Amino acid sequence: MEKREFLKTAGTVAAGLVFLPLASCGPKKMATSTGGADDRSLQGVSPFELPTLGYEFSALVPHVDAFTMEIHHGKHHGAYVANLNKAIEASSGFLGKTILELLQTVTSGDTAIRNNGGGHWNHSMFWRWIKPGGAEQPGTELMAAITSSFGSMDEFKKQFSESAKTRFGSGWAWLCVGQDKNLFITSTPNQDNPLMRKIAEKSGQPILGIDVWEHAYYLNYQNKRPDYINAFFQIINWDEVLLSYKQTM
Repeated sequence: MEKREFLKTAGTVAAGLVFLPLASCGPKKMATSTGGADDRSLQGVSPFELPTLGYEFSALVPHVDAFTMEIHHGKHHGAYVANLNKAIEASSGFLGKTILELLQTVTSGDTAIRNNGGGHWNHSMFWRWIKPGGAEQPGTELMAAITSSFGSMDEFKKQFSESAKTRFGSGWAWLCVGQDKNLFITSTPNQDNPLMRKIAEKSGQPILGIDVWEHAYYLNYQNKRPDYINAFFQIINWDEVLLSYKQTM
């Protein structure tokens, strides 16, 4: 999003409603979010709802400012939810599907579902993967997997940061579990994600993602995306990432 467009969205946000749970590739029982949030909405079908953050807009200061969180959550994510519901109403082929089913079946021709469905799921999980007071390091099981896949935690951070830095324009960088149960890092444009089997360059189950759209960081960091990425590592909720990882096992 251009800076001018982003600044136009600034305004008062009405937050509320319910929190969303982790989507899984298989028929596994969903774990409870470490944020103490409602784990129902992503298991249901449209109309989808905007989740609450589970913490204050100011909770991630100084790494992410309160105004960015307010706009990002209420304006941007809120618009994805509203537009996704409208797109589903206009396309009977997607009625009655969960968000996971939408993402796994969407094609490049389903533009509105692709953009808004991805935007809804991506942000719903992003709010859970960042949190004040979460575990500062991965648990033993996840740390072992990271070390096995990347050699060390430092090397993982290096590769993940590089993926986020080099994603041209708007998009996301992801830590995922592949079909072979090994971890891999990838990035996607816009609001795509690796759950989109018919679209993603490499598909898998995301267990951590960073939003590198300018609306996620511009007020605090302007064009200094690397500084925002460095700050992101200070607010990762590794408890939630571990839950995401366990969902894939």
